Amino acid sequence: MTTVLIVDDQPLQRYGFRMLLESQPDTAVVGEAGHGAEAVRLAAELRPDVVLMDIRMPGMDGIEATRLIVAAGGRSRVLVLTTFDLDEYAHAALRAGASGFLLKDARPEELLAGIRAVAEGDAVVAPAVTRRLLDTYAHRLPGGPPGGPGGDPRLGALTDREQEILVAVGRGWTNGEIARRLVLSESTVKTHVGRVLAKIGARDRVQAVIFAYDMGLTRPNRPG
Repeated sequence: MTTVLIVDDQPLQRYGFRMLLESQPDTAVVGEAGHGAEAVRLAAELRPDVVLMDIRMPGMDGIEATRLIVAAGGRSRVLVLTTFDLDEYAHAALRAGASGFLLKDARPEELLAGIRAVAEGDAVVAPAVTRRLLDTYAHRLPGGPPGGPGGDPRLGALTDREQEILVAVGRGWTNGEIARRLVLSESTVKTHVGRVLAKIGARDRVQAVIFAYDMGLTRPNRPG
Protein backbone atom coordinates (compact mmCIF):
# COMPACT_ATOMS: atom_id res chain seq x y z
CA MET A 1 0.00 0.00 0.00
CA THR A 2 1.39 3.39 -1.04
CA THR A 3 0.48 6.18 1.36
CA VAL A 4 0.04 9.70 -0.03
CA LEU A 5 -0.16 13.20 1.47
CA ILE A 6 -2.00 15.62 -0.84
CA VAL A 7 -0.80 19.24 -0.75
CA ASP A 8 -2.80 21.86 -2.66
CA ASP A 9 -4.41 25.16 -1.69
CA GLN A 10 -7.52 24.39 -3.75
CA PRO A 11 -10.02 22.18 -1.86
CA LEU A 12 -11.66 20.94 -5.07
CA GLN A 13 -8.26 19.95 -6.46
CA ARG A 14 -7.49 18.00 -3.29
CA TYR A 15 -10.90 16.34 -3.47
CA GLY A 16 -10.30 15.23 -7.04
CA PHE A 17 -6.92 13.72 -6.17
CA ARG A 18 -8.38 11.98 -3.13
CA MET A 19 -11.22 10.46 -5.15
CA LEU A 20 -8.78 9.13 -7.72
CA LEU A 21 -6.33 7.71 -5.20
CA GLU A 22 -8.99 6.13 -3.01
CA SER A 23 -10.40 4.34 -6.05
CA GLN A 24 -7.19 2.33 -6.24
CA PRO A 25 -6.59 -0.76 -4.09
CA ASP A 26 -2.88 -0.02 -3.67
CA THR A 27 -2.96 3.67 -2.66
CA ALA A 28 -4.25 5.38 0.48
CA VAL A 29 -4.54 9.09 1.28
CA VAL A 30 -3.25 9.67 4.82
CA GLY A 31 -3.74 13.43 4.93
CA GLU A 32 -4.30 16.73 3.17
CA ALA A 33 -2.55 20.09 3.50
CA GLY A 34 -3.55 23.48 2.12
CA HIS A 35 -0.16 25.19 2.37
CA GLY A 36 3.53 24.43 2.71
CA ALA A 37 3.94 24.76 6.46
CA GLU A 38 1.11 22.32 7.05
CA ALA A 39 2.66 19.96 4.51
CA VAL A 40 5.97 19.94 6.37
CA ARG A 41 4.24 19.26 9.68
CA LEU A 42 2.05 16.47 8.32
CA ALA A 43 4.91 14.85 6.40
CA ALA A 44 6.87 14.57 9.65
CA GLU A 45 3.84 13.32 11.56
CA LEU A 46 2.35 10.91 9.03
CA ARG A 47 5.50 9.81 7.18
CA PRO A 48 3.75 9.17 3.85
CA ASP A 49 5.51 7.35 1.04
CA VAL A 50 4.72 10.18 -1.38
CA VAL A 51 3.91 13.86 -0.94
CA LEU A 52 1.86 15.14 -3.88
CA MET A 53 3.05 18.76 -3.82
CA ASP A 54 1.51 21.83 -5.42
CA ILE A 55 3.97 24.68 -5.98
CA ARG A 56 2.08 27.95 -5.87
CA MET A 57 0.41 28.30 -2.49
CA PRO A 58 -0.04 31.20 -0.05
CA GLY A 59 2.48 31.46 2.74
CA MET A 60 5.15 28.79 2.42
CA ASP A 61 5.18 27.59 -1.17
CA GLY A 62 5.80 24.09 -2.40
CA ILE A 63 9.46 24.72 -3.15
CA GLU A 64 10.37 25.61 0.42
CA ALA A 65 8.14 22.84 1.75
CA THR A 66 9.90 20.35 -0.52
CA ARG A 67 13.31 21.56 0.65
CA LEU A 68 12.35 21.15 4.31
CA ILE A 69 10.75 17.74 3.85
CA VAL A 70 13.78 16.40 1.97
CA ALA A 71 16.23 17.98 4.43
CA ALA A 72 14.47 16.22 7.30
CA GLY A 73 15.81 12.96 5.90
CA GLY A 74 12.58 11.04 6.27
CA ARG A 75 11.13 8.37 4.01
CA SER A 76 8.76 10.68 2.14
CA ARG A 77 9.51 11.46 -1.47
CA VAL A 78 8.05 14.51 -3.18
CA LEU A 79 6.20 14.51 -6.48
CA VAL A 80 5.61 18.05 -7.68
CA LEU A 81 2.53 19.05 -9.64
CA THR A 82 2.78 22.07 -11.91
CA THR A 83 0.46 23.86 -14.29
CA PHE A 84 3.04 24.43 -17.02
CA ASP A 85 5.55 21.89 -18.33
CA LEU A 86 8.29 24.53 -18.48
CA ASP A 87 7.42 26.23 -15.21
CA GLU A 88 10.57 27.63 -13.62
CA TYR A 89 9.13 26.80 -10.22
CA ALA A 90 9.12 23.13 -11.14
CA HIS A 91 12.84 23.35 -11.86
CA ALA A 92 13.43 25.02 -8.51
CA ALA A 93 11.49 22.25 -6.80
CA LEU A 94 13.63 19.60 -8.49
CA ARG A 95 16.72 21.35 -7.20
CA ALA A 96 15.13 21.42 -3.76
CA GLY A 97 15.04 17.62 -3.79
CA ALA A 98 11.78 16.63 -5.45
CA SER A 99 11.84 13.28 -7.23
CA GLY A 100 10.08 14.62 -10.29
CA PHE A 101 7.13 16.55 -11.57
CA LEU A 102 3.91 16.01 -13.45
CA LEU A 103 1.44 18.35 -15.05
CA LYS A 104 -1.85 18.95 -13.29
CA ASP A 105 -3.66 18.02 -16.48
CA ALA A 106 -1.94 14.63 -16.66
CA ARG A 107 -4.23 11.69 -17.32
CA PRO A 108 -5.31 9.79 -14.20
CA GLU A 109 -3.28 6.73 -15.19
CA GLU A 110 -0.18 8.93 -15.61
CA LEU A 111 -0.59 10.41 -12.14
CA LEU A 112 -1.09 6.99 -10.59
CA ALA A 113 1.93 5.56 -12.41
CA GLY A 114 3.99 8.53 -11.30
CA ILE A 115 3.04 8.10 -7.65
CA ARG A 116 3.86 4.40 -7.79
CA ALA A 117 7.20 5.07 -9.48
CA VAL A 118 8.21 7.63 -6.87
CA ALA A 119 7.18 5.30 -4.06
CA GLU A 120 9.46 2.63 -5.53
CA GLY A 121 12.41 5.01 -5.60
CA ASP A 122 12.38 5.98 -9.26
CA ALA A 123 12.31 9.44 -10.78
CA VAL A 124 9.00 10.28 -12.39
CA VAL A 125 10.23 12.74 -14.98
CA ALA A 126 11.26 11.13 -18.25
CA PRO A 127 14.89 12.03 -19.06
CA ALA A 128 13.94 13.87 -22.26
CA VAL A 129 11.41 16.00 -20.38
CA THR A 130 13.92 16.72 -17.64
CA ARG A 131 16.43 17.82 -20.25
CA ARG A 132 13.88 20.09 -21.92
CA LEU A 133 13.07 21.72 -18.59
CA LEU A 134 16.72 22.25 -17.73
CA ASP A 135 17.57 23.44 -21.23
CA THR A 136 15.11 26.26 -20.66
CA TYR A 137 16.34 27.32 -17.25
CA ALA A 138 19.96 26.15 -16.98
CA HIS A 139 21.20 29.58 -18.11
CA ARG A 140 19.99 30.86 -14.74
CA LEU A 141 22.22 28.45 -12.83
CA PRO A 142 25.75 29.26 -11.63
CA GLY A 143 28.47 28.39 -14.10
CA GLY A 144 29.71 25.44 -12.08
CA PRO A 145 31.82 24.98 -8.95
CA PRO A 146 34.85 27.18 -8.21
CA GLY A 147 37.88 25.92 -10.05
CA GLY A 148 35.84 24.10 -12.66
CA PRO A 149 34.28 20.63 -12.58
CA GLY A 150 37.47 19.06 -11.30
CA GLY A 151 37.06 20.97 -8.05
CA ASP A 152 34.22 18.76 -6.84
CA PRO A 153 35.46 15.64 -5.01
CA ARG A 154 32.35 13.70 -6.02
CA LEU A 155 33.50 13.75 -9.63
CA GLY A 156 36.92 12.52 -8.60
CA ALA A 157 35.30 9.49 -7.00
CA LEU A 158 33.86 8.38 -10.33
CA THR A 159 35.69 6.06 -12.68
CA ASP A 160 36.11 7.11 -16.32
CA ARG A 161 33.22 4.86 -17.30
CA GLU A 162 31.02 6.24 -14.52
CA GLN A 163 31.75 9.80 -15.65
CA GLU A 164 30.80 8.76 -19.17
CA ILE A 165 27.53 7.35 -17.80
CA LEU A 166 26.87 10.55 -15.83
CA VAL A 167 27.32 12.66 -18.96
CA ALA A 168 24.90 10.39 -20.83
CA VAL A 169 22.32 10.66 -18.04
CA GLY A 170 22.77 14.44 -18.09
CA ARG A 171 22.01 14.45 -21.81
CA GLY A 172 18.69 12.81 -21.10
CA TRP A 173 19.52 9.39 -22.50
CA THR A 174 17.52 6.43 -21.26
CA ASN A 175 19.28 3.26 -20.09
CA GLY A 176 18.46 1.68 -23.44
CA GLU A 177 19.98 4.59 -25.36
CA ILE A 178 23.10 4.52 -23.19
CA ALA A 179 23.45 0.79 -23.74
CA ARG A 180 23.22 1.14 -27.51
CA ARG A 181 25.57 4.11 -27.78
CA LEU A 182 28.20 2.75 -25.39
CA VAL A 183 27.76 -0.87 -26.51
CA LEU A 184 26.84 -2.17 -23.07
CA SER A 185 24.04 -4.34 -21.79
CA GLU A 186 21.12 -2.55 -20.12
CA SER A 187 21.77 -4.42 -16.89
CA THR A 188 25.37 -3.15 -16.89
CA VAL A 189 24.16 0.40 -17.53
CA LYS A 190 21.66 0.12 -14.68
CA THR A 191 24.46 -1.02 -12.36
CA HIS A 192 26.67 1.90 -13.42
CA VAL A 193 23.85 4.40 -12.97
CA GLY A 194 23.21 3.08 -9.46
CA ARG A 195 26.88 3.49 -8.55
CA VAL A 196 26.95 7.00 -10.00
CA LEU A 197 23.90 8.04 -7.99
CA ALA A 198 25.45 6.65 -4.80
CA LYS A 199 28.81 8.35 -5.33
CA ILE A 200 27.43 11.80 -6.13
CA GLY A 201 24.77 11.60 -3.44
CA ALA A 202 21.83 11.88 -5.85
CA ARG A 203 18.46 10.56 -4.72
CA ASP A 204 17.45 9.67 -8.26
CA ARG A 205 18.09 10.27 -11.94
CA VAL A 206 16.58 13.75 -11.91
CA GLN A 207 19.09 14.90 -9.32
CA ALA A 208 21.91 13.35 -11.38
CA VAL A 209 20.86 15.42 -14.39
CA ILE A 210 20.94 18.58 -12.29
CA PHE A 211 24.37 17.61 -10.92
CA ALA A 212 25.68 17.11 -14.46
CA TYR A 213 24.48 20.61 -15.38
CA ASP A 214 25.94 22.12 -12.23
CA MET A 215 29.31 20.54 -12.95
CA GLY A 216 29.33 21.84 -16.52
CA LEU A 217 29.32 18.31 -17.93
CA THR A 218 26.12 18.98 -19.87
CA ARG A 219 25.07 22.22 -21.46
CA PRO A 220 21.70 23.36 -22.74
CA ASN A 221 20.82 22.70 -26.34
CA ARG A 222 20.89 25.92 -28.33
CA PRO A 223 18.62 26.68 -31.29
CA GLY A 224 20.26 26.41 -34.69
